[in-house]
Amino acid sequence: MPRPPYADRRDAGQMLAAALAGDADAGALVLGLPRGGVVVAAEVAAALGAELDVLVVRKLGAPGHPELAMGAIAAVGDAVETVWVRRVLDRLTPDEADIDAVRHRETAELRRRAAAYRGDRPAPALTGRHVLLVDDGLATGATMRVAVDAVRASRPARLTVAVPVGPPEVVAELAAVVDALVCPVAPAHFRSVGQAYADFAETSDAQVADALVRGGTVS
Repeated sequence: MPRPPYADRRDAGQMLAAALAGDADAGALVLGLPRGGVVVAAEVAAALGAELDVLVVRKLGAPGHPELAMGAIAAVGDAVETVWVRRVLDRLTPDEADIDAVRHRETAELRRRAAAYRGDRPAPALTGRHVLLVDDGLATGATMRVAVDAVRASRPARLTVAVPVGPPEVVAELAAVVDALVCPVAPAHFRSVGQAYADFAETSDAQVADALVRGGTVS
């Protein structure tokens, strides 16, 4: 069996930073998607000398079908952006009160996690900046697509997606909706994000908080 290209998430972040070298504008902001993406993003931000923060995304499970995403929310500054999966809503036609209940519950959890990760630091401004969205890999690309849509609503000057690994077709789809996409490893026979890592252990909330303190520059 061939050796995975990355030892762990920190190694992936360092290699991703090398691929991004010279491609970050002045005042760039690196946003990591928790949990594992923040560990990768910390290495990217540190190497680029960029500010680092977290972008929390939560799935909105359909009422009665919690595993099926009818949408997702992302916290961008003080605003919560919502992206709906229209084909799911049209098929299930859930009651508006049930939709509101799910969104209210997930918004509370989103806010709790953002506060736990960020602490007392205010959320950074995105408008007019080069924003780099970083995760530890792409599978379906659904979470990253929500993040892209949420960040776009804040009108960044430039939006880059940077991930260590992903399936070629998903990489191509996302590349079409952002200004730049960097993905050093896109295996034709993609099975999972974890196949690219020798160590793909679950990331804890404490590791996320540590990475946010350790990596990048804090304004």
